[in-house]
Amino acid sequence: MSTKSAAKPRSPASARSKSAKPAADDDVLPDADMERRICEAVYESVMSQRLTPGTKLPEAAICELFGVSRSVARKALQRLAHEHVVDLHHNRGAVVAEPTPEDTRQIFQARRALEAALLPLAAARATRADYASLRRQLRDEHALLHRAGQPAWARQASAFHVRLGELSGNTILHGYLAELVSRCSLIVALYEPPGNAACEHGEHVLIVDMLERGDVAEAVRINDNHLADLERRISLERPQPAQTLAQMLGLA
Repeated sequence: MSTKSAAKPRSPASARSKSAKPAADDDVLPDADMERRICEAVYESVMSQRLTPGTKLPEAAICELFGVSRSVARKALQRLAHEHVVDLHHNRGAVVAEPTPEDTRQIFQARRALEAALLPLAAARATRADYASLRRQLRDEHALLHRAGQPAWARQASAFHVRLGELSGNTILHGYLAELVSRCSLIVALYEPPGNAACEHGEHVLIVDMLERGDVAEAVRINDNHLADLERRISLERPQPAQTLAQMLGLA
């Protein structure tokens, strides 16, 4: 597991284009930009539940859809595999990740234990300014809940937990948490029934209330139940949609 510190759950890239056609010669994007574009398209499609677990992502199809060489497509798929968004198989190529029930159990178990250790550290260091910042973040989260799509809301909800980890002051544990939160977010996006929130906003508010009040044990209890409820809502069986890869990637 990586120990990199991150301010929020990572997405493979930061921009996405809707066009599947290559640009004109004078506007051709560098390979690195096309690699990011492919990663972002796949990531957003997973988070939006258009790409389902086990969906094949053939290199040839990626090349055709994005107008790139095989080397660019291969690098993008390798990057997505590093982020646990896709799995690479010797005889099947790239497929959207299919976390098993045991994977899911272990990832959530590790996250619950880690957050239980980080919250007391955060409470011991948090200042009035930190709590004010958390409440601004919660207001933004509430606004996105009512006006944004699932990917934006899920990122904001996950960022709340990562921010609490950051307040602990332990960069090693914070880095572990960032990776676990990212993996949990992908599992939720892949398997949670449509219409459910990735996290309950009201519980986030209660966690901050308890921390600021000094009732750390209650904050830990609420957070643990919060994550357990999230895990229970996951359904590891979903029907495969009758769509083309271009449609699932939002390119058609």
